[in-house]
Amino acid sequence: MAPPKITERAAAILKILSAFYPQVKTQLFYRDPFELLVATILSAQCTDNQVNRVTPELFKRMRKPQDCVKMPVTEIEGLVRPTGFYRNKARNIKACCEALIERHGGQVPRTLEELVALPGVGRKTANVVLGAAFDTPGVVVDTHVGRISGRLGLTQNTDPKKIELDLMRLIPRPEWSEFSLRLIFFGRDTCKARKPKCPSCPLDHLCPYPHKTPAGSA
Repeated sequence: MAPPKITERAAAILKILSAFYPQVKTQLFYRDPFELLVATILSAQCTDNQVNRVTPELFKRMRKPQDCVKMPVTEIEGLVRPTGFYRNKARNIKACCEALIERHGGQVPRTLEELVALPGVGRKTANVVLGAAFDTPGVVVDTHVGRISGRLGLTQNTDPKKIELDLMRLIPRPEWSEFSLRLIFFGRDTCKARKPKCPSCPLDHLCPYPHKTPAGSA
């Protein structure tokens, strides 16, 4: 039987994932919007767990943007090295903190437009901060969200911004942030990049993905 049309499919997916993951929040450790912004920059191509191992020591020395701009970039590099791509991340964090001071009085801005204008901050990072720190709904498109949205037929795009816009049209605005997190958790648990757990997937009947993992596959 063919999956229902896209709007009905999206509503059904939202309902099922909400039941499977009733309470969701970012797994990054943070105490305020600034720490979340920095942690999210570090999370690019790195696991949340690895970021969480790095940030306690980092935030002892970098409690606010003013602390960061006083630090040599080599010191920041040493602290964030385990997250990978540490030179670029260190430069971006330092430049971001300089911009926060120059443009926003050291405060993290509350709009997407202002956030993405900061060095090292893309739409994914901005939407994480908006949703978790400021309770402003935003669709976060990471590798899990992009992969699963495509498999479920919620988008035919591969560009993250286009995927974000497709999901925004299908999912009610109050659900944007939580839906993104639920897809991320679902991607970690079930809809993996390699050998997704299709036989036990609660969304199998809604999924048109043509390369499903067959039952009994190792």
